[in-house]
Amino acid sequence: MTFRDWLYSILNLFYPRVCAACGEPLLKDEDTVCLKCRYTLPRTGYEHHPDNPVAQSFYGRVRLHAATSCFFFAKSGKVQHLIHQLKYKGNKYAGMFLGEQIGESIKDAPLFQGIDYIIPVPLHPKRERQRGYNQSLVIAFGIHEATGIPVGDKYLVRGVYTETQTHKSAEERFKNVKDIFKVRFADELKGKHVLLVDDVLTTGATLESCAHQLENVPGIVISVATAACAGN
Repeated sequence: MTFRDWLYSILNLFYPRVCAACGEPLLKDEDTVCLKCRYTLPRTGYEHHPDNPVAQSFYGRVRLHAATSCFFFAKSGKVQHLIHQLKYKGNKYAGMFLGEQIGESIKDAPLFQGIDYIIPVPLHPKRERQRGYNQSLVIAFGIHEATGIPVGDKYLVRGVYTETQTHKSAEERFKNVKDIFKVRFADELKGKHVLLVDDVLTTGATLESCAHQLENVPGIVISVATAACAGN
């Protein structure tokens, strides 16, 4: 056993590294998510299909250029575990992984070419202080790592503190986020193609509210990407 292997074994004994998706111990050459999970996480492939279920969920509500989710979300599944690690366990690496996976999926997809800025769905400053960070911004930085597209987190702000959406009905979700976002530096977004990013697509209420504000910018083109959506 080399010194490096010995040191890894000792560190792992006291600070075990586990997969953010399945919870199993990581091998020394694995990072954040084990190889098995990387190959078996349920991908949607929606980035190659303009008329996919995520895009359809916004029809008649807001005009989007393209929309996709990287993974299918299932209760108690590995993707849910990743999202939970990101949102409630302070695991930013899980968010970076999810963002990198989105980025890898869209960087060669024709529907998602020519994007100028990645815009994460903003948190209210109070919520961000409670959590310590904005999970959508972490995902956005992961997309940036994979694509090189700049993150434009200054362009959209959340001006109203709202209750969590988790246990609300679809109608309550829409009312909860109506008119709570505002666009800043709108002149810089004129004629640009922006990618709105969030963690999980449920009703789409939050993304729709963001998009309604952004579409007031002349010539703007809006696409949407989330880490996960409901399973098929």
